[in-house]
Amino acid sequence: MKQFSQYKLIILSAIFFALFYNFSFFRNVVSTYSFEGMNIIYIISIAILLISFIIFLFSLLGSKYTTKPILIVTLVMSAFTAYFMDTYHIVIDDSMIRNTLQTNLSESSDLFSLKLVGYVFFLAILPSYFIYKLNIEYKPFKQEFFAKLKTLLLSLVVILIILFSFSKFYTSFFREHKPLRYHVNPIYWMYSIGNYVNKTMHSGPLVVKEIGKDAKISNNEINEKVKKSELVIMVVGEAARADRFSLNGYEKETNPLLKKENIINFSNMYSCGTSTAESVPCMFSIFDKADYDYKKGISTENVLDVLNHTNEVKVLWRDNNSDSKGNALRIDFEDYRTSATNTMCEGECRDEGMLVGLDEYIKKNQGKDILIVLHQMGNHGPAYYKRYPKEFEKFTPVCKSNQLEECTQEEVSNAYDNAILYTDYFLSKVINFLKPYSNSYETAMFYMSDHGESLGENGIYLHGLPYFMAPVEQKHIGSLMWFGGEINEEIDTEKLNSYKDKSFSQDNLFHTLLGLFEVETEVYKKDMDILDNAKKPE
Repeated sequence: MKQFSQYKLIILSAIFFALFYNFSFFRNVVSTYSFEGMNIIYIISIAILLISFIIFLFSLLGSKYTTKPILIVTLVMSAFTAYFMDTYHIVIDDSMIRNTLQTNLSESSDLFSLKLVGYVFFLAILPSYFIYKLNIEYKPFKQEFFAKLKTLLLSLVVILIILFSFSKFYTSFFREHKPLRYHVNPIYWMYSIGNYVNKTMHSGPLVVKEIGKDAKISNNEINEKVKKSELVIMVVGEAARADRFSLNGYEKETNPLLKKENIINFSNMYSCGTSTAESVPCMFSIFDKADYDYKKGISTENVLDVLNHTNEVKVLWRDNNSDSKGNALRIDFEDYRTSATNTMCEGECRDEGMLVGLDEYIKKNQGKDILIVLHQMGNHGPAYYKRYPKEFEKFTPVCKSNQLEECTQEEVSNAYDNAILYTDYFLSKVINFLKPYSNSYETAMFYMSDHGESLGENGIYLHGLPYFMAPVEQKHIGSLMWFGGEINEEIDTEKLNSYKDKSFSQDNLFHTLLGLFEVETEVYKKDMDILDNAKKPE
């Protein structure tokens, strides 16, 4: 095979990246700046700028021992990135990288498709093989050094000429259209990996800061009666957006069972993040959205730990999703994603299987307050049609593909809505599970989804977009509560109903759970407790 200099290879690779891996980026650029008049010149300059920047980056990192490996790894990563951005219109930021690393194999299999095979074959395997077999001619060190310097300087000069020649355009481009940079492949995913490593790394052993060590259950008696133990089930939903609940006015009847129950529906609940890896640890954290970050989250105890510190609340986490995202590291945890534990698996394990065996757990911990967290598979996409048993396929026709863009909007919606219908059934089963215990316990169920979901609105699918640019469908989430037994003597449900449509967020969960169990601790903020204004005088 003909010999190449490594810098000729880098230049050709940069052009290849710009042409074949950045469809999503240029589609967004053209939708922002129409391809006409001077905008044509500006868009061409963006392409040249991108090529020049990639050349500069790889020339800087390139050497006799690094050029081929770096290019091959970048090709493979960029092929996957291009597929997911082109297909689902998502972006690969540090949060998405964390979410990807915490996704299990069965969840990943839902994303497999022939289209993905095509991207990997033509944009990863073929060009990587070409580079691997290519015979690169390396000159003596001095000549290689000056060749590197010349390539770096020329690419830098081109970058500067473009930026200064169209300074007004690029000032506007960088200031007013920041989200466009999230689509630049491979630059932005490289930056995101660095950002992820920076946020994740910690020097030395991880030391978890204890909080709420002073936590204790209030000894106040209600109406001179001995207080009964609490039995609360917290259901963490998956990708359930609020506007697909008929409880919130959706035209399809997706909540036929819940509407028969005496529930409190929070119609304006918003998530802390747009992905499971971000929202689930954030929602149980003491930090609100403005203060939360991954490092703080993993190095600080959560509300489940505070409840545990009382020595009077038993906490169990059952998971039918990916895992607890670090929330259950210091409490009882049971994995229900496998038929070894979940007795209701038919291809995939069903959420209702998490209820089996809870009677034994409650009996074992009789006399104590109990919090059980059930983490649903819920509406995990893109294969929504797999998320519910066949008998819940009420809305048809259904998209039975993970290639959502190949289905009609109606088919995608129907599959998603059927999964919401199954969640309605599951939550109804949780309520009916609790009802017999309402004679001996103060019972309650609290449901809150982790984040929402895009279903093709404006060409966007799934979730995980950076919060500031994510559509409301990814942030406005389903949430509701149910109370049984004597807890109604403590909570004025009529008053709670009077402000249930107020705007709340996952920031309220930490303090609402503490308030629900009547925990006294310095970390509790009553103004953040959703139930505080509805508590009856003692």
